Amino acid sequence: MSTAQAGPVSSSAWRTPAIIILCGCAIGMLGFGPRSTLGFFVQPMSHEFAWGRDVFGLAIAVQNLLWGLGQPFAGAVADRFGLFRVMCVGAVLYAGGLLLMRYSSTPLSLNIGAGVMIGFGLAGCSFNLVLSAFSKLLPPEKRGLALGAGTAAGSFGQFLFAPVGVALIDNFGWQQALTVFSGLMLLIIPLSFALSVPRASASANTASNDNQSFTTALAEAFGHRSYVLLVLGFFTCGFQLAFITVHLPAFLVDRGISTQTGGWVIAAIGLFNIVGSLSVGWLQNYLPKRYILSTIYLTRALATLAFISFPITPFSAVAFGAISGLTWLSTVPPTSALVALMFGTRWLATLYGFAFVSHQVGGFLGVWLGGIVFERFGSYTPIWWLSILFGVLSALINLPIVEKPVARAVAQPA
Repeated sequence: MSTAQAGPVSSSAWRTPAIIILCGCAIGMLGFGPRSTLGFFVQPMSHEFAWGRDVFGLAIAVQNLLWGLGQPFAGAVADRFGLFRVMCVGAVLYAGGLLLMRYSSTPLSLNIGAGVMIGFGLAGCSFNLVLSAFSKLLPPEKRGLALGAGTAAGSFGQFLFAPVGVALIDNFGWQQALTVFSGLMLLIIPLSFALSVPRASASANTASNDNQSFTTALAEAFGHRSYVLLVLGFFTCGFQLAFITVHLPAFLVDRGISTQTGGWVIAAIGLFNIVGSLSVGWLQNYLPKRYILSTIYLTRALATLAFISFPITPFSAVAFGAISGLTWLSTVPPTSALVALMFGTRWLATLYGFAFVSHQVGGFLGVWLGGIVFERFGSYTPIWWLSILFGVLSALINLPIVEKPVARAVAQPA
């Protein structure tokens, strides 16, 4: 028997580890930034077109679902043919979706732009593919911190774009804000040159699974108990993050908190998640990753319980944003690292992509149910309690994960 091994892919001389990490982090920042501001467009667009929050919620729910469903296919194409083409297509779809959203005047056009195009665009140019490129291009000793940095970059995009988005909407209107965001997404194309993985290099990543096929890799992963537990726990992450990103700004306005304060709450989430992601990226080199994940999910549940149990004030809202930020995307480095540890990097983007499907199904339900429940009951309270329940369950689900490479049979000489 042999175990899955991982090694860096050789790259061009100019693509030093520092350049790779810098460009990857810039892509993560750009990809995650505009998406994290979409909650601020709920009220102005709903007021202008007389939509209920369920209309906007459905569009973002579709986005989350298609981002998840598209991720394993984008990952498989990147694993097989290289990352650059996938990133280019994703960036163009993302920019086009934002532009179409700017001209949307019906629920259908909103669903196509904000839902379908941005969803598939994110699948092709989000930080998920950046992290898989880091695992393939960087030496093992640099991966842990690089995975944390790549995740933190997405959080910095949230920190940066949230107040900028609010300022653009307030001063120039929501249409102009979306136009600016659309143009910025095209910067992903030149940045993705630094993350290009040669077509033939993917099979060089592992000595034990050079000839492993796509279907064999999937059968191995979904037959592995620890991978299934990891995937199930990741559902909660998507449910909580998507619900808060889209519905928290409106929830705060309903409680008498200004839109500007809501912008700083979302920004605080992004700022503090930089600390959380970098810390987890470092800690996973020293502590069991399953315990880190369990602690993150339990902390989220307790923070949410405290937030909804006391009066909502600007201070409590920002404090909730700060605590949530410490655990916001901190699940991503240990989750991707566990996939690489168990199965190697040959099909890493694909296998992490399937785990991300679970994450985005959770995101779909968090956003969609949030809109449905509010329109029916005039309150988000049932969703807050559901988020707490999922957090506790995921904290328990991650504890039995076994952190070691999967054993594979090696052909013996005749």
